[in-house]
Amino acid sequence: MVIGFHGGILLMHAIINCLSISWLSFLGQLAAAWNVLGVFVLVILIPCAATEKASARFVFAHFNTENDAGIHSKVYIFVVGLLMSQYSLTGYDASAHMTEETRSADINGPKGIISAIVISIIFGWGYLIGITFAVTNIPYLLSLDNDAGGYAIAEAFYLVFKSRYGSGVGGIICLGVVAIAIFFCGMSSVTSNSRMAYAFSRDGAMPFSSFWHRVNRQDVPVNAVWLSACISFCMALTSLGSVVAFQAMVSIATIGLYIAYALPIFFRITLARKSFIPGPFNLGRYGIITGWIAVLWVLTITVLFSLPVAYPITKDNFNYTPVAVGGLLLITVSSWILSARKWFSGPITNIDT
Repeated sequence: MVIGFHGGILLMHAIINCLSISWLSFLGQLAAAWNVLGVFVLVILIPCAATEKASARFVFAHFNTENDAGIHSKVYIFVVGLLMSQYSLTGYDASAHMTEETRSADINGPKGIISAIVISIIFGWGYLIGITFAVTNIPYLLSLDNDAGGYAIAEAFYLVFKSRYGSGVGGIICLGVVAIAIFFCGMSSVTSNSRMAYAFSRDGAMPFSSFWHRVNRQDVPVNAVWLSACISFCMALTSLGSVVAFQAMVSIATIGLYIAYALPIFFRITLARKSFIPGPFNLGRYGIITGWIAVLWVLTITVLFSLPVAYPITKDNFNYTPVAVGGLLLITVSSWILSARKWFSGPITNIDT
């Protein structure tokens, strides 16, 4: 049933992404407004509706050391908890993928990346604080026996309204706000991914490149859109046979993104430090130090993402992230050394200098 819903949502995402760029622009702005207003509503509504509120000490200083994961060290809990922010602060590279359809892309592309990070930090921080002040019964929220089948955030919303009004309908409506925001996120992910597939195929870096980089009359890469949606559906099918395999792919999606972010930054601040020509939007003399901070931070979180998330370690809770990411990196580097370096000449310029 979950796979069926997943396929239906992907179908809607693909259809939407076949619309003209003007429609996608409108829906993107609607998504941004929905996220901002939705966070405001939830941050105000949830704490106000809660009959019991957590203390500031609980929100900012409590560590759930009595957990079923077997992790009782506060330091370990803290560093593993950092990973939640990394899941949230990803995907801002979408601004780069969409630059070919952006006015003044050399300026607005970087602005889009920076604004996405700043907005995510501010509203994500506010959202987490607002929700955490409404949470009081941690063990029950995290148990598989709660009313929401083990989903802590759903149970938190439900209990807040049930405790005050005797009904959890308000919590279900709040979940609806989150669900629509996630739907918009999925829509934008397909947009970003299809443009990335289009760019790679235009440069001849994908199998059957000539097919994937075709565009329709509205200059939309529809073939790449359907490719992105189909691959997303196929990846989810692995969860039917092995949850571990599915989680490994999710790990690649997060760690792989950050490694992809860090590599060009690393080469810019080392090999290309003197030869790199900055664009009109740059950090000036702060670019090098910011680059080193970024690279060192990615190295840090790569290690954190590879740590076990439960003890004792078994085949069911083993963290396969380093295996999955390392295997993919090995395949990529090997394909470059054995083949791609002999024919791939880099991105193809499609505008006049």
